[in-house]
Amino acid sequence: MSQAPTRTGAPPQFRIILRESGVAREMGGDLTEAVTAVDFLMRKALDLGASDVHLQPERGRLLVRYRIDGIMHDVGQYSAEIVPNILARLKLSAGMHIDERREPQDGRVDMEYGTRKLSARMSVMPMLNGEKIVMRILDPMGARVELEKLGMPPDVLQKWRTIVLGSYGLILVTGPTGSGKTSTLYASINQLDAVRKNIVSVEDPVEYEFPDHITQVQVSEKLTFPRVMRSFLRQDPDVMLVGEMRDPESLQIGIQASLTGHLVMTSLHTNNAIETIGRMMDMGGEPYIIASTMQGIMAQRLVRTICTNCKVQYLPPADELIEIGLDPARMEGRPFYKGNGCDICRQTGYKGRVGIFEILVSTPDLRELIARRASVGQIQEYCKAKEGMRSMLDDGYDKIFRGITTCREVFNAVNSSLSSGG
Repeated sequence: MSQAPTRTGAPPQFRIILRESGVAREMGGDLTEAVTAVDFLMRKALDLGASDVHLQPERGRLLVRYRIDGIMHDVGQYSAEIVPNILARLKLSAGMHIDERREPQDGRVDMEYGTRKLSARMSVMPMLNGEKIVMRILDPMGARVELEKLGMPPDVLQKWRTIVLGSYGLILVTGPTGSGKTSTLYASINQLDAVRKNIVSVEDPVEYEFPDHITQVQVSEKLTFPRVMRSFLRQDPDVMLVGEMRDPESLQIGIQASLTGHLVMTSLHTNNAIETIGRMMDMGGEPYIIASTMQGIMAQRLVRTICTNCKVQYLPPADELIEIGLDPARMEGRPFYKGNGCDICRQTGYKGRVGIFEILVSTPDLRELIARRASVGQIQEYCKAKEGMRSMLDDGYDKIFRGITTCREVFNAVNSSLSSGG
């Protein structure tokens, strides 16, 4: 695997940490080629800001791929001779059975990189040419994310903060996998006073650990979402964070909890905010109960932001404007921007990501529409005409015009919503 560029000064020290019986110690091992290779590929992933590391065995090599800003990149490879030792070290570090090669395994790797303490959720899957390892890098700083830094428009931010600071009800964040729902939920929890409130969470997996005062439970075969949620209700909670409403039973418990004076924050996989109401009904939620408990729904996507180092003005092709609903004739004279590609952004033209959002806030008229099973179209018409609701696409337009992202990024992010009529 190609080596990282040299830097002035000594590089930060990287260590894999083992936790046994509550005691943490550095994982030993001579400085063999496999030990050096594992340390290097993890350091490089952290330096590049990768969210996931993929080690994919192919004939005669181990392909190394990183997911950076939501996009996969091939970053190197190792010869077949060293692959068994690399896999053995990683499986040992995650507490897995190194001699088990026919069954999937899951584990967690703890690391220290300079002053940073991080973890990686690791999955091993037997495949045609060996075992594939995928690691999701978890930085504890993710639990301290601030709402103001997620990219919400000021009016959306104000509405969302008002909802989150309410004393009871059901609050939902929606979007596909990888749309930043967990970050929004964690940032929302950080708005609350954990000292004066009893805040509990059930997640699968627990991606980030809150620093103090918050009870976090990891879902398992025995500790299912419904079972943990029912137990939580006997633990005097003020706020309940449910990582995801996966089944009708979880939804029913969450609705009942919000009816009895608890604030329940959760996520659902839906295309947009309004469709979430129909999804809850499909899961068995009674319309009049949904209407009385639902306080607000945030739908979101992540788009890559233009690299500020190679940002240039350009004229997008007409078809690029048309596909996201912009009239080329009306866009004449308006500046658009893109990244030309440089070493800082790995020639992609993008560096970092930001959210695009739409928010649906409960009102008396909206509750009445929901209670009488109004269609998605009727609710959408009401929200736009009476409440001035702006869609994710509208937020995307704003970020395009401000030179934050590109037309193509917004189209890729909201295409599913456009095709579904959202």
